[in-house]
Amino acid sequence: MQYDERIKLLREQMRARNIDFYLIPTADDHASEYISDFYKVRNYYAGFTGSAGTLLIGKDMAGLWTDGRYFIQAENQLKGSSVKLFRMGSQGVPTIAEYLEEHLPEGGSIGFDGQVVDLSQGRIYEEIASKKGGSIFWNEDIAGNLWQERPERASAPVYILEEKYAGKSRRQKLEELRSYMKKEGGSRALVASLEDIAWLLNLRGDDVKHTPVFLAFILVEPDRVRLYADVSAFSENIRKALGEDGVELKDYMDVYKDLEAVEDGSLMYDPSKVNYALSQCVQDSVSVIKTDNNYLLPKSIKNEVELENLKRVHVKDGVAMTKFMYWLKKNVGNMPITEISASDYLGELRSKIDTYLDLSFDTIAGYKEHAAMMHYSATPETDVLLKPEGMFLVDSGGQYYEGTTDITRTFVLGPISDEEKKHFTLVAKSVLNLANAKFLYGCTGYNLDILARGPLWNIGIDYQCGTGHGVGYLLSVHEAPNGFRWKRVPERNDAAVLEAGMVTTDEPGVYIEGSHGIRTENELICVEDEKNQYGQFMRFEMLTWAPIDLDGIDTKWLNPEDIRQLNTYHEMVYEKISPYLDEEEKSWLRHYTRPID
Repeated sequence: MQYDERIKLLREQMRARNIDFYLIPTADDHASEYISDFYKVRNYYAGFTGSAGTLLIGKDMAGLWTDGRYFIQAENQLKGSSVKLFRMGSQGVPTIAEYLEEHLPEGGSIGFDGQVVDLSQGRIYEEIASKKGGSIFWNEDIAGNLWQERPERASAPVYILEEKYAGKSRRQKLEELRSYMKKEGGSRALVASLEDIAWLLNLRGDDVKHTPVFLAFILVEPDRVRLYADVSAFSENIRKALGEDGVELKDYMDVYKDLEAVEDGSLMYDPSKVNYALSQCVQDSVSVIKTDNNYLLPKSIKNEVELENLKRVHVKDGVAMTKFMYWLKKNVGNMPITEISASDYLGELRSKIDTYLDLSFDTIAGYKEHAAMMHYSATPETDVLLKPEGMFLVDSGGQYYEGTTDITRTFVLGPISDEEKKHFTLVAKSVLNLANAKFLYGCTGYNLDILARGPLWNIGIDYQCGTGHGVGYLLSVHEAPNGFRWKRVPERNDAAVLEAGMVTTDEPGVYIEGSHGIRTENELICVEDEKNQYGQFMRFEMLTWAPIDLDGIDTKWLNPEDIRQLNTYHEMVYEKISPYLDEEEKSWLRHYTRPID
């Protein structure tokens, strides 16, 4: 198989450098979750296309570590290769660090490309090697250099996000950053994460598919800002506007030599967002202040302008999803509709929205057993015809000037089993349970996750992923530091206190391999509620408006409060969405948002 041949060539290079284990993460120079084609080195060696996973190559082993979203997909894509799947978080499965601690020989060497491994991870590998009297090899992209016909680094044109969408000027954001630096004693701040840089500068790009960012680093000082990027991606107007705000544009790779030239003062950076190679450029004479980018650049707390824009665009997006549901229900079985053609139709509906720019991720459209794969992606080979039976899961979203959307609905296309109805109903109960939470300030998503997961745990079912994630503003559809999860997953960094202005998804589900998958997903804004002698109470405000398919509801699994919550939600869906529909669509929506008892 071609992947095993590629691994064989890599092992030859490892032997030449006395490397025992070589790590290939899913990452770029900026610790991004979603990466451009240039960085898909792991895919090249393993054939696994999921957005998360690390490949470890040893002298006589090859293993892929990935999380519960991708277990089924990875199993299928690794078939026939020598790469073994390690199911992260499963009982008895070691972490990569634990595996290396056990199997690295005395005096052994761990290799990785220091530009795509963040400092926090690099330090872990350093420590493991040190315990064995060994070493790390980090200053060469061995695996990437063997990739024949590797794509070039992306370099799409950069564009301005106007203040009417961003809510704050670039100059104001830089002043706030410098104020934080001064308070913390930092004379410089290094930012490498793409979403943070785009947010700080009110700029967007197209270097990563469906994530409107551009490849860059930024070094902020009290009297100047150096932006390291592909200069050719910036128009003369943007260069001039940056210059007026004290931002100097420099070549992308210059950041490494400029860091080496700094000999005094202090440097602030987030160790989980700065790559290992960058950290090695910092002189010993420079004092490093480790910080969290979420405090340095609090982009997760949306300002009032951003929130108003998000509310507006979620109605537009909800209209598209509602029209899609109407079209699907009306036409399934009467005309050929497949997973791909349905996904394309929804994409067309979104593209007609006035502020639309792109999808926010590749649409997940899975029929029947395909929906059991949380991140299934239909291909011409797997694409199937939808029939007037079973369920169809569609997880999708858009990038708009007014923000980023993410919504999942599972549609009942015809007869389903009693078990499927039970699962569908309990997922609806779960999503509304969490959305209607009232809680004291200081809670994190870890405190609240049980509200969504509880109804499913009660019947002995779990979903092997978080319940929800933060969402950026015309940035990544997955944005730390907020999220809903029941156990700590350090690399997700989503354990922050829920603050007013944070936007988080609420997406419990049921995934029965070989049978069906169900997910219902809404986005929530965290807002302040009453304040009394017990403290500041918080709650959520719904952002997402689209029907939850009543054809899948069996009320025997709901209590009166569940029914009230569902009816209240559907009353608001009709109120917000119906003004944008024609009479036939309105009549249909009235039926699908009718009160149930």
